[in-house]
Amino acid sequence: MRPDLRPDRGGGVALSTLTDLLAEHTGLSGAAVDHLQLVVAEWQLLSDLSFADFLLWVPLDDTTFLCVAQARPTTAPTAHPEDVVGSTVDVEEHPQLRRAMAESRICREEDPRWHLGVPVRREAIPVRRGDEVIAVLSRNTNLAVPRVPSPLEISYLGSAADLCQMISDGTFPTTEPSPDVHTSPRVGDGLIRLDASGAVVFASPNALSAYHRMGHASDLVGVHLAPLTRSLIGDPFDATEVAQRIRSALDGQPSMRIEAESRRGAAVLFRALPLRPRGSAAGALVLCRDVTEVRRRDRALMSKDATIREIHHRVKNNLQTVAALLRLQSRRTSSEEAREALAESVRRVTSIALVHETLSMSVDERVDLDDVVDKVIPMMSDVAATESQVVVRREGPFGIVQAELATPLVMVLTELVQNAFEHAYTAGQHGEVVVHAERSAKWLDVVISDDGRGLPPGFSLERTDRLGLQIVRTLVESELRGSLSLRRRPRGGTEAVLRVPLRARR
Repeated sequence: MRPDLRPDRGGGVALSTLTDLLAEHTGLSGAAVDHLQLVVAEWQLLSDLSFADFLLWVPLDDTTFLCVAQARPTTAPTAHPEDVVGSTVDVEEHPQLRRAMAESRICREEDPRWHLGVPVRREAIPVRRGDEVIAVLSRNTNLAVPRVPSPLEISYLGSAADLCQMISDGTFPTTEPSPDVHTSPRVGDGLIRLDASGAVVFASPNALSAYHRMGHASDLVGVHLAPLTRSLIGDPFDATEVAQRIRSALDGQPSMRIEAESRRGAAVLFRALPLRPRGSAAGALVLCRDVTEVRRRDRALMSKDATIREIHHRVKNNLQTVAALLRLQSRRTSSEEAREALAESVRRVTSIALVHETLSMSVDERVDLDDVVDKVIPMMSDVAATESQVVVRREGPFGIVQAELATPLVMVLTELVQNAFEHAYTAGQHGEVVVHAERSAKWLDVVISDDGRGLPPGFSLERTDRLGLQIVRTLVESELRGSLSLRRRPRGGTEAVLRVPLRARR
C-alpha cells in the first residue's frame, strides 16, 4: 500500500474530502458520487455489525485503486490504526478488488494477511449502482483478538452479510427517504433482527432493556414486534406510525428514524431497515435507542431556561415601574438639581431594563450588544436634543456577550456618552459623539469620542468628583475587569478609551 497524499502549499499534507478525491481522480457522474456518499453515510452500521474496518476503493486504471474513505468499528479493534485515505494499492497486493469489479460479486480472501503485525482477513464487496459497479468496499477484520461465537455475534454477522449483499445488488442504501443516519440509533444502542414474518429472532441486551423500559417485561424472541410496539406506545398516532414503519421494512421499504414515548413515559428512537439480499425477503433490522434520560434533561433545561427568561421579564417590568415612579417624583419636586439627579437615575434604570428585556428573549443567557446599544443611543439623543444639537452614531460591531458582562458594559457606555453630552458642549452647540467598537477573539475595544471643548486643565479620572465617572470607574474595575482612560483628541474634543476582556471570568 503506497501513500499518495498531496503536499499542500505550507509543506504539510492536504486532507481531501471524499468529493474532492472523486472529482480529482475519477470521472464518476454526479449521481454515482451521490450514491457513494450514501454508502459512506450508512457504513458505520456495516462496520459495527461486521466487527471490521471498511475501506472504499475506486479504480485509477486497470491495475491501481485509490482509497477515498475509511470507517473503523466501535464494536471491535481496528485493523487499520493508520489513516489509509489517499493511499493506493495495486492488484497484485489486493487482487480481490479487481475481481469484485469484474465479476460483480463479493470476493473473500481465504488466508489472512499480516498488516502492521496483525493478521487481517480481507473481503471485497462491489458497490453497484444500476447496471454498473462504480467502486469496491474492502471489509478488513482484525483477527488478533479471538472471538467466541455467540448469538449476538452470529446475528450481527448475518445482518452484515445481508446488507453487504444488498450493496453488491445495488439495493442498499436507497435515496428515498433520507436515512437521517447522524441522529439515528446505532448498533450498540439496541438491535433487533426480525424474520420475514416480523417475529423477533434476536434482540441485543440494550434493545431488550429499551423494551423493558417501555413496559414489556418478558423476552422478545418469538414475539411479532410491530403489534407489540404499537401496544406499548401511548400516543395512538405515534403507535400506528412506528408499527407501520416496521411493517414497511418487512415489505422492503426503508424508513427514517422516529421517536415515540411509551405509556410508562419511556422515550425511544426507532429505525427499521429491510433485509433483501439477492431480492429475497430475509426480514428486517430494527435499531432502537432509549433516550428517556436525554429527553428528561432536555425538558429540565427548557423549563430552567423558561424560568430564567421569565425572571428577566419580570425584572424588566419592575425596573420600568421604578423608572416611572422616579419620573413622577421628578415632576413633583421644585428643585432643579433634584430633577436632574432623578432624570439621571431614570436613564440608568432604563439602560438596565433594556438589557433584561433582551435577556428575556434569549435562550442562552447571551446578549446582542449591538441591539441594546442601538436602543439606548436614540433614547439618550432625545434627552440631549433639549439642550444641544448633538447627534450620536455607532461604528463597528459590539457582537454578542455573556449576560454577566452586558449590564455593566451598557451602563458604562451610557454614562460615558451622557458625560460627553453634559460636559463637552454648551447649550445649542452642534456636535457629534461617535461610539466606535472593535472586537477580537479576546478583547472588546470601545472608543467614545466627541468634538467638544475637550478636557479641562488638570483633569484626573482618578480624582474626579463626577458621580457618572465614579460609577464608570467602579464598574470597569470590579465588574468588567477592564481598563479606561480619557484623553484629548488631536483635532479637539475628548476620547474615552475602554478595553474589556471577553474571556470568562473566574
